[in-house]
Amino acid sequence: MSQPTPIPEPQDPMSWDWTRAIFDHVHLRVADLERSRAFYATVLEPLGIPLHLDTGTVVQFANLALSADAAPSTGVHLAFVATDRGQVDAFHAAGVAAGFADHGAPGERDYGPPGVGYYAAYLLDPDANNVEAVLRELPG
Repeated sequence: MSQPTPIPEPQDPMSWDWTRAIFDHVHLRVADLERSRAFYATVLEPLGIPLHLDTGTVVQFANLALSADAAPSTGVHLAFVATDRGQVDAFHAAGVAAGFADHGAPGERDYGPPGVGYYAAYLLDPDANNVEAVLRELPG
């Protein structure tokens, strides 16, 4: 019988490169592709995340793909990187102005490692997934 791999000790979060991409892409299944396309087009535009593909069956915004070919993904929390607080504010304002559900106004949050600022806003997508725009403000 093989020995289980030991669980590594946590690293200092201040040593992590928070700008490093760790996913190649995320694919959400949605109930209504057109409504989801409208939501993500609206809220991702202020973040500078473009629509790259729209085949009628698959929609892709940079590294986020959407399709309606299976049961909708639910209970998902997606956090998109913002480059400044203005982008977080614009993300939230665009979603609310378009009639999408507010899930948390822009503001500072007490999340993440000590010493790292966390400014975020939240909306619910048409399938009630929690969609966030976040700015991590590193010291120095």
